[in-house]
Amino acid sequence: MRATTTIALALGLALVTVGAQARDWATIKKSGTINAVSEGAYPPFNFYQGTKLTGYEIDVLEAVAKNLGLKVKWSALPFDSQIASIRQDRFDVAIASHGITEERLKSVDFTSPHYCSGGQLVAKADGPLKADQLAGKTLGVQLSTTYADAAKKVGGTKEVKTYSKDTDALQALMGGRVDAWVTDRFVAKEALSKSNAKGLKAGDMLFIERIAMVHKKGNAELNAELNKALAALKADGTLKAISEKYFHEDITCTN
Repeated sequence: MRATTTIALALGLALVTVGAQARDWATIKKSGTINAVSEGAYPPFNFYQGTKLTGYEIDVLEAVAKNLGLKVKWSALPFDSQIASIRQDRFDVAIASHGITEERLKSVDFTSPHYCSGGQLVAKADGPLKADQLAGKTLGVQLSTTYADAAKKVGGTKEVKTYSKDTDALQALMGGRVDAWVTDRFVAKEALSKSNAKGLKAGDMLFIERIAMVHKKGNAELNAELNKALAALKADGTLKAISEKYFHEDITCTN
């Protein structure tokens, strides 16, 4: 993680819109702007370059908005606050690598997935790289994520340490404070490509998941419009192009 990312996140948090609220599709369309929240600390999906919010998911929603004739008004919040912010009607949509789960579906609705991924082990070369090597080991993972849920289900581990940011869990692994890190497989791929990750290796996949945008429960017309735009962008190759820009492969779900 570059030092500017944490600083920029702090700047981004100051941009959170106070008094914003979730709106129906007609109101959003009339305004010409969709109010969106992301995290800004989860490269390459959403992160800061200086004070600019960027990344794969930022580009995806910008493309969706353009297809719908809208502009995006961006805000940033910690990942573990975003579903609560949607339930509190603070934003129209959140896009920050939320895996679709039955538990989350009780409180918010999801669009169609914009990518498919899963939770992967990362450890030092002599560390636990297979699920059956985790007995007695300490895992590092981001708080309130499906990766945290998966890590806690692994039998025999000594401890699961949670961190407010995924990059903090990576730093814990680098510093020897945990034995392995559980993260998104594409985040792992990006992290392992950096020179400061020398000596780390990717291990087993613990689970597969579908990732989608989150919005207020029952906002059916907005859901339909977002899904229509996603389908169009998949059909015309836009989602593939955005994927290849950041990952050099197409991470779009095949079905």
